[in-house]
Amino acid sequence: MSKREDKVLSLSGIDPSAVSKQQLKDHFHSYLDSGMHGIGFSAYEEGQEPGDELSLEQVQRRMAILKASIKWVRSFSCLQGNELIPMVAREMGIKTLVGAWLGEDLEKNEEESIM
Repeated sequence: MSKREDKVLSLSGIDPSAVSKQQLKDHFHSYLDSGMHGIGFSAYEEGQEPGDELSLEQVQRRMAILKASIKWVRSFSCLQGNELIPMVAREMGIKTLVGAWLGEDLEKNEEESIM
């Protein structure tokens, strides 16, 4: 999750300046409990960043948190453990939209495209 509080609060769909943090928290939990169609998914944990290797156990643990609240996930890479996301999602009955990061490094783009 983003550490940019202004972005996190904007996801609530209400004016965050008009309610307490506890009210925002309650609103967010109510929204999750009723379920969402899908969400952009990242298995990175505190202190990790893109490029760090993700383990199968980590992807499973992170996806299990969302399983009851979503129908699909969108991933953003196919390398460094992110290629495990579609497999774990399928095992949990979650649909996927798999993304790939492409940049100016053509050799790295080729590596990504064959995964």
